[in-house]
Amino acid sequence: MAANNTANATRLIVAPGTQAARTRRPFGRWFRETGWRHLVGLVVVVFCAFPLVYVLSASFNSSGTLLTANSLFSEISFANYAELFQDPNRPYGLWFINTLVIGVATSIGTVILCALAAYSFSRMRFRGRRGGLMGLVLVQMFPQMLAFVSIFLLMSAIGDIFPLLGLNSSIGLIMIYLGGALGVNTFLMYGFFNTVPAEIDEAAKIDGAGHARIFFTIILRLVAPILAIVGLLSFISVTGDFVIASVVLQDPAKQTLAIGLYQFVSQETAQNWGVFSAGALIAAVLPTALFLSLQRYIVGGLTAGSVK
Repeated sequence: MAANNTANATRLIVAPGTQAARTRRPFGRWFRETGWRHLVGLVVVVFCAFPLVYVLSASFNSSGTLLTANSLFSEISFANYAELFQDPNRPYGLWFINTLVIGVATSIGTVILCALAAYSFSRMRFRGRRGGLMGLVLVQMFPQMLAFVSIFLLMSAIGDIFPLLGLNSSIGLIMIYLGGALGVNTFLMYGFFNTVPAEIDEAAKIDGAGHARIFFTIILRLVAPILAIVGLLSFISVTGDFVIASVVLQDPAKQTLAIGLYQFVSQETAQNWGVFSAGALIAAVLPTALFLSLQRYIVGGLTAGSVK
């Protein structure tokens, strides 16, 4: 009896593997069902990675033109990186610091203001609440190009009274970024705040907690993914902005990387694509590091607020 049980157990263990080996899918069927997805993924990876590889190769080419950089990594030289920090007329290090300060300040301010506004729309009931939400959506329908003239005139008028907030002011530029980011980010946070059960607020109110304590000690911890996403997207958009920054900032010592790097390839001054590529790669290090460190929040932060 014991021997029969052992034999049956052996057959149960071996049979599945043997059967799987006999019914292995042929290559044609595997490619039709699954393999083509790997091929599409490989094509997308090559399509996205080639520009990055080309820019990296151009940064190591000391000729300064893109035509001689067609042969990838035909020359390995760090002359472009050295020139990037040696030109006194183009202070790359100062541009990097200005971009970092403006980006961090805008990201922190955007997260705080949008979180406060989203909490108010999500948890409080007041007159004009529905109209305010609709206004946030409608404002985003108009392109930013329509506001450039009004931004310039407004900053010029404010600068006559408060020079610290007018043209050629980093604080003024931060205020413009904060105003432009409130709409879409507030609505994005509003959807995420609605996924937090209201019973948590009610339980805290029974214990005597007010709105401020509930917001700072409970809600912010539960909505950490969307806070990280809004801060990351705000930082990336600010560091890559060129048009608004070029309208507001005119002093070379206060400009950002997007404006400063343009001077290396503009027709008026010079055309050194090698130095431009080197500067662009260094400027991309910080956003890339932030993106990789916060990538676990991206999917949850962008999709959790879409369905309640």
